[in-house]
Amino acid sequence: MYLCYLDESGTGQTLNPAVSDSVPVMVIGGFTVPESQVQGLAWDFLELKKRFRPELRKLPTLTQLVHHEIKGEALRKSFRRDGRNQRRMAHGFLDNLIGILERRDSTVMARIWVKQDGVRNDEPAMYAAAVTTLCSTFEHYLAERSSSGIAVLDSRNPHDNKGNVHCVTTRRFSMGEDRLPHLPESPVFGHSNTHIGLQIADLLVSAILAPAAAVTYAADLGAVNVHCHPGYHKVRERHCPRIGKLQHRYPAVTGKWTGGVVVSDARGHESAAKLFAPTVAARNDERTHIGVPGQPSPRNAATAYPAPSPAP
Repeated sequence: MYLCYLDESGTGQTLNPAVSDSVPVMVIGGFTVPESQVQGLAWDFLELKKRFRPELRKLPTLTQLVHHEIKGEALRKSFRRDGRNQRRMAHGFLDNLIGILERRDSTVMARIWVKQDGVRNDEPAMYAAAVTTLCSTFEHYLAERSSSGIAVLDSRNPHDNKGNVHCVTTRRFSMGEDRLPHLPESPVFGHSNTHIGLQIADLLVSAILAPAAAVTYAADLGAVNVHCHPGYHKVRERHCPRIGKLQHRYPAVTGKWTGGVVVSDARGHESAAKLFAPTVAARNDERTHIGVPGQPSPRNAATAYPAPSPAP
C-alpha cells in the first residue's frame, strides 16, 4: 500500500501586477511514500526538525514535536532576507528534506497554474481539476505496482473539501468502469499539525515548487512582486533538478508524457520543462552537505496542459 499527501500554495485570486503581493501561481501537489517507509520517513523528518530548530529538542513530548510546524512560508521569507546564514540554513533544510524523500522511495507530483494579468479564475474548478489529475497519476503509479493507495489532502473547510474531491468520487462510483480501481477510497482530509506527511507536502509545495514556478513563469513581474523575489532563483537552481528526478512520468494514450509536475501556463504557454531546465549552478559556498544531481532529459520533461476557462 502507498500513501499520497497533497497540499496547496497560492490561490485563484485575480493577478494584479500593480499589487506587490498578488500571487502569480497556484500549486497543488505533494508526494507518495510506500507504507513500509512511512515510519522511517516520519522519524527522519522529526530529527530534521530538531536539527533545524535545536530548541525543539527540549520539548517534553513527541506530540508537541509533531504539532510544531516548520512552514514553507517561513522558509520563503528566509530566502528573501539579506542574512546569508539564514538563506544557507533554509537551503540546507530543503537539501535534507529532499534527501529524505529520495531515501524513502518517494515520488513527487504537482499541478501548477500560472495566472494571466487581470483574468478572473475559477479557483474551485482549478483545485478540483488538480486533484483529479494527481489522483490519475497516483492511480497509474499504483497500477504499475499492483498495489492500492490512499490520498490525504490538507483540510481547508467543509464546503471546499466537498467540492475538491467530488469529481474523484464520481469517477469511482459512476455507472460504467471504475477509472481509479487502485484507490479504494476517495481522498480523505487531515490537519497538518497532526499529519507529518502533510507537513512535508507543505514544505515541498510552498518552499520549493511555488517560489520556483513564480520566478520561472512570471519573471516579467520583476522583483516588485514579492513572489518573484530574486532569491527564489536559487531555490529553482538548487532544488528543482532533484525534484525533477523524483517525478512519476508515463506516456498518456495520446503518446505525450504526463504525470509528475504538470504546468498549465496561461501566461506564457511554457511547459514544465522550463522549471527543470539547467540553469546557473548554485555556488558551492552555499551548499551544506550534498550536491545537486544532473537534470532529467527533455524526454522526461512534463508537458503543459490547458487551464480551465476563466470564470464568467
